[in-house]
Amino acid sequence: MHDPIRPGRRGFLQASALGALASWIPVESGATTRPASTAVFPPATLAPQPFQLLPAGSIRPAGWLKRQLEVQAEGLGGRVDETWPDLGPNSGWLGGKGESWERGPYFVDGLLPLAWQLDSPALKAKAHRFIEWTLENPWPNGMFGPKSNDDWWPRMVMLKVLTQYQELTGDARVVPFMTRYFHYQLGALPGRPLRDWGRMRWQDEVASILWLYSRTQDPKLLELAALLKKQGYDWQAMYVNYPFKEKTDAKMVEAKNKNAFMEDDGLQVHGVNVAQALKASPVWSLISRSADDRAAIHHQLEQLDRYHGLPNGMFSGDEHLAGRSPSQGIELCAVVEAMYSLETALAITGDAVLGDRIERIAFNALPAAFTDDMWAHQYDQQPNQVECSLHRRPWTTNGPEANLFGLDPHFGCCTANFHQGWPKLTASLWMACADGGLAAAVYAPCHVRTMARGVPIEIEQETDYPFRDNIAITLRPASPVAFPVRLRLPGWCRAPSVKVNGETVQASAGAGFVTVERQWSAGDRIELSFPADVVTETGFNDSVSFTRGALVFSLPVGEAWVKWRKRGLTNDWQVYPTSQWNYAAGEPGKVEQHAVGPRPFAGATPAMTLSVRGRLVAWKAEEGAADPVPAKPAPEDEPYTTLRLVPYAGAKLRITSFPKLAS
Repeated sequence: MHDPIRPGRRGFLQASALGALASWIPVESGATTRPASTAVFPPATLAPQPFQLLPAGSIRPAGWLKRQLEVQAEGLGGRVDETWPDLGPNSGWLGGKGESWERGPYFVDGLLPLAWQLDSPALKAKAHRFIEWTLENPWPNGMFGPKSNDDWWPRMVMLKVLTQYQELTGDARVVPFMTRYFHYQLGALPGRPLRDWGRMRWQDEVASILWLYSRTQDPKLLELAALLKKQGYDWQAMYVNYPFKEKTDAKMVEAKNKNAFMEDDGLQVHGVNVAQALKASPVWSLISRSADDRAAIHHQLEQLDRYHGLPNGMFSGDEHLAGRSPSQGIELCAVVEAMYSLETALAITGDAVLGDRIERIAFNALPAAFTDDMWAHQYDQQPNQVECSLHRRPWTTNGPEANLFGLDPHFGCCTANFHQGWPKLTASLWMACADGGLAAAVYAPCHVRTMARGVPIEIEQETDYPFRDNIAITLRPASPVAFPVRLRLPGWCRAPSVKVNGETVQASAGAGFVTVERQWSAGDRIELSFPADVVTETGFNDSVSFTRGALVFSLPVGEAWVKWRKRGLTNDWQVYPTSQWNYAAGEPGKVEQHAVGPRPFAGATPAMTLSVRGRLVAWKAEEGAADPVPAKPAPEDEPYTTLRLVPYAGAKLRITSFPKLAS
């Protein structure tokens, strides 16, 4: 029997580490409880969930990922409110009379985790203004937000913000605030049902409802979730006999005498809706306890890949589903929303293949949509993008500004919403396991502070992945503790290697996760090696694209940047080609590694290059867009040459899908 007043060494170490853990995430002015230190899994009423995201703030970026987040913070990600009135001091989400719909919540949904991951007082203060106004100005009936609209949709985004904020700060106002709102909504929805965006995006709110239910077990929350699903669009049913197998006919969403864009005809093929809906079946499976619901995401992804898939891991959607031609685009909002949906689904399903998809999108499509300094972005990006100018393009329904780089090209939703991409990826790198273990779900350099079976633990993950093949993980529990560590084995790796303190652990290609269960002590080291082959993938019209691991490679086209107009602290740009791009490509050749620079995806300093045999062929552009890849192009009267490809994101003008070089 021990003296409860004088803890032993183990208790002292645990208490010290808990103190350090709590001090890492400061409690804000409205908080009366400590921030969360452990993941909260769904209670028994709901389906078991194999993984769970760690509480917001548990993971901080390191290495190249930290540099990337700093680039975001120093660019539009941290300063857009200083130059864009829609997020300025007159925002309706700050009590003003300016934009009062989705843009304030969108902005804070990414700014909040970015601020804490970089421990930036300035960014925390910016985020805190929006949150404080929201919490301190509820409507008398339980509704919240600007009184100039009562749309359910923007509240769904702000609820995501509040769940993160509560985990970061322990603010005791959040749980009762959300409870009052959900009780109000349960009573109001029968008379004022979901419509347009909210009807299509109901699953985002259900995720927040389940977050709260896991903490309060309030039965009214499950009633509300069921009502939202009943009023919401049935995404799973859409894919049973998938009807959208061709590029969307613009006439379908521009019908006369009705606003078809805002009805099912337009909304069910809207790229961002489709991206957000990827989480619908997994999220609902927690309530339905249905294995079919949990697995449905794989069928949905297969259908999207088959009929609309692009080599950057996304599907086309410019603004609506657009077929497989790599000259079609995908909206930046869809990129970050697909990532968030997949991160949510990975936690719910435990399916490693979703981690592969997250990485392909995050390391290619996400950074490609920005200038290297992140002071300008595109609304639409194209895998085969040979000009960014005010031409009409082959878009389904978007306008001529859609692939310019700028402050708010075409429409401002992406200017407000892109902020969540990198921070939420960072928050998803490691996850808690239902059995008390931890899982490495996605790979990038980071530092983790969390708990494993009641013991505080720090994890250092050092790597230049995806630019390199090796990852080193050092575990530092406050005291020795036995628990499983699950390590995702990328599906593309044919010979994964796992070592613990120098001893080899059996790891089979295609296994999804390898589990190492042992007693861990401070300083234990896991070494991973995921050697990657260059793979030639066949796509639209038998075109070929090249990947190595999680990276997609593109031919960079010479770029002439022409300032179109000044936009406060930034500019809008058109980009014109200065070199030939109409090449067919053959077998890949040598891979060369270079230093990972301060801007990791910058085209001027690529971390890796790939040589490919090529030859000019008859292939042209019209209205600034490359024609669809020709299946059998005639060769030009030019010799064979060696093409130097770079990671996709580094080439702002590029060819990613090539006609296959005739042998």
